[in-house]
Amino acid sequence: MGSTFFSLHYHIVFSTKERRPLINAGWRPRVHSYLGGIIRRMNGVAEIVGGVADHVHLLASLRPVHCLADLMRDMKKDSSNWVKDNFDRRFAWQEGYAAFTVGPTATNFVRNYIANQETHHGKHSFVDELKELLEKAGVDYDEKYLL
Repeated sequence: MGSTFFSLHYHIVFSTKERRPLINAGWRPRVHSYLGGIIRRMNGVAEIVGGVADHVHLLASLRPVHCLADLMRDMKKDSSNWVKDNFDRRFAWQEGYAAFTVGPTATNFVRNYIANQETHHGKHSFVDELKELLEKAGVDYDEKYLL
């Protein structure tokens, strides 16, 4: 094959330290925009970034050269420092993240899911949401790491 073709979409979820509600609604859109900017600087595409006070969801298209673990490490470090400098000195992200591959036929569903996080979390906790995402993706997990 004379070229490289790829379609690499990821639904990425990560929370604030101890899932504390640190992402204030007044500056939440700026945090989401900043996270999207980090992905763009790394030559990825942030299709949508959303979330609530204690966690973030991203739908991102990445290139084959990206190492997801490195991208997440750099994104969390950079954004945490930015939030501390601009909004809240106490801010920190929780260690770890959840990442799921998303096929092209499911990207619209995931995009809508992320866009409706405020409504969704009126009914479901983050832990319940994460368990559901992990189970639907067939990911084994130890519940002690979710609490």
